[in-house]
Amino acid sequence: MCGIVGYIGSKSVVPVIIEGLRRLEYRGYDSAGIAVAGDPANPTKLELRRAPGKLANLEAVLAERPVHGTYGIGHTRWATHGRPTEENAHPHRDGTGTLVVVHNGIVENYLALKQELIARGHSFASQTDTEIIAHLIEDEINQHAAASEKTESANESEAVITTPATGLPLEEAVRRAVHRLSGAFAIGVLSANEPDKLVAARSGPPAVIGFGDGEYFLASDVPGILHHTRDIVFLQDGDIAVLTTQGVRFLDFENNPIERKPQRITWDPIQAEKNGYKHFMLKEINEQPRAIRDTTLGRVSLDTGEIFLPDLQLSKEQINATTNLTIAACGTSWHAGLAGKYMIERLARLPVDVDYASEYRYRDPIPSALGLLITQSGETADTIAAQAQMIAAGTPTLAICNVVGSAITRKAQGVITTNAGPEIGVASTKAFTAQLTALFTLAMYLGQQRGHLTPAMSLHYATELAKVPAKAEEILRTVDDQCVQLAKLFSAANDFLFLGRGIHFPIALEGALKLKEISYIHAEGYPAGEMKHGPNALIDENLPVVCIATQDPADPTSVLRYEKTLSNIQEVTARSGRVIAIATEGDNQITGLVEHTIHIPAAPDLLLPILETIPLQLLAYHISVRRGCDVDQPRNLAKSVTVE
Repeated sequence: MCGIVGYIGSKSVVPVIIEGLRRLEYRGYDSAGIAVAGDPANPTKLELRRAPGKLANLEAVLAERPVHGTYGIGHTRWATHGRPTEENAHPHRDGTGTLVVVHNGIVENYLALKQELIARGHSFASQTDTEIIAHLIEDEINQHAAASEKTESANESEAVITTPATGLPLEEAVRRAVHRLSGAFAIGVLSANEPDKLVAARSGPPAVIGFGDGEYFLASDVPGILHHTRDIVFLQDGDIAVLTTQGVRFLDFENNPIERKPQRITWDPIQAEKNGYKHFMLKEINEQPRAIRDTTLGRVSLDTGEIFLPDLQLSKEQINATTNLTIAACGTSWHAGLAGKYMIERLARLPVDVDYASEYRYRDPIPSALGLLITQSGETADTIAAQAQMIAAGTPTLAICNVVGSAITRKAQGVITTNAGPEIGVASTKAFTAQLTALFTLAMYLGQQRGHLTPAMSLHYATELAKVPAKAEEILRTVDDQCVQLAKLFSAANDFLFLGRGIHFPIALEGALKLKEISYIHAEGYPAGEMKHGPNALIDENLPVVCIATQDPADPTSVLRYEKTLSNIQEVTARSGRVIAIATEGDNQITGLVEHTIHIPAAPDLLLPILETIPLQLLAYHISVRRGCDVDQPRNLAKSVTVE
């Protein structure tokens, strides 16, 4: 959530920052602002412009009241403390008006700090916790000045000649201030009193530093500065970066110099553009065949079926000694984890528990032999907290993540990157199917290492996995128009029910989540077998019911599940429910039972979830478009949830 872009160099700063913030809009926000200094006509003047709502509102303010300079910082805010108003928008000033702060995260002790600062004579203009940080930094500067003045006075009384105090450098004031903060924060700070300097600090939410040709950048995420540089340093917790026109210096919270070497980002900036699609979400739905294929590249042998996961860093002995696995994740990633449970338990015969990361540390969990964190961004605060608790309990952790170098990947013993590329739409699509793909390869790998997956079965699954991208392409070609027509019929519905059995129940949950996220229709995912235990009471002629009724005829368990699902469908239709079925190609039996059928290509039961997901995404997308909703930036949601 929240976007930060800072710049220092020779260019006009406003276009750089506004462009960067626009590329971070996918993170979700409800107000925006910019602070600029370095105007040659008035080098020490600091100008601030803010506006509630989208970036267009800030641009309108800038058009009416332009600002100029060569260094500055901008922010898009997702409200946590105080409503999304101009006075609550970032950047926030200190009491002198010469220093500003932008901030991602939450200051948990801000009320106590606010009372302390008020007692010192500070007054506040907003309801936010961020404004506290600006005043804390000012307070450190004031305390240093007062101490220096007192020392000078004492020396003067002793007739000692002294050198006048030089004042507290901005980075030192920031360093002292962060020690007084509790919570999570990534901050950017600039002061008109110290021209050509930006200071950043991180403890929790992500922050990156970009290195250009005589120019330097600060951002909350890589896409915000990727059009200017691919040489990036990911700040680690406890890092402070000091950006000047001469370069970047790094230190820790204890004032020790540290070295951080830039890494080269290989993402193509064009990947973050719409490429002619109406929305990023539609583009990313259509990128799924490529994302699935890239997630398997170099990891699956089509000659032998062997899986190679060199970054997992687990020996065969460790894997065989593992007695159980706990998966922790949030939202869509949690749904992937639920599906992964079926994959791992079936192929590796390893017991798996799946936890909401946001609940994990509040239930006093019994430590597992192995932990797995699933996260698109690698910066989700709840998932980071779950990982920290696992590590503290002595549990080694693995991570499935889409962002190399993110917080969770740095602390994990082993990592499987999903290679989906940047995902801009807030509602996850390609990251989810890439996670399912990564989980399937992990399940195969564990099964092979534990001796539960024979070479013949390994080769069969590897061959079938290699066919999934082409089948996904077929779905995108054949199903989209059908989903457009279904959207016309059902976009006015107030409620939806999604049903699935076994490994397909998590896909029902994900289908419901996608619809509610972007169309604002109430939708619920439910196990098909539980219908008679309550939800049957909801069914009438106004309730659309999406039922996942695929099958793998070669799998007896899948056939039995399919037969039971048909019975559930008949329970719905007997009560006048309107059923949309997701079925396997060639299944004509179900067509006569339901109002609408979407067919997808056949696949083994454990791979069907990847394919089932795509029509559910398209259905949600087209319903949302027809309802006039903001598909890429749904209200009240953020892409990377960096607060608990």
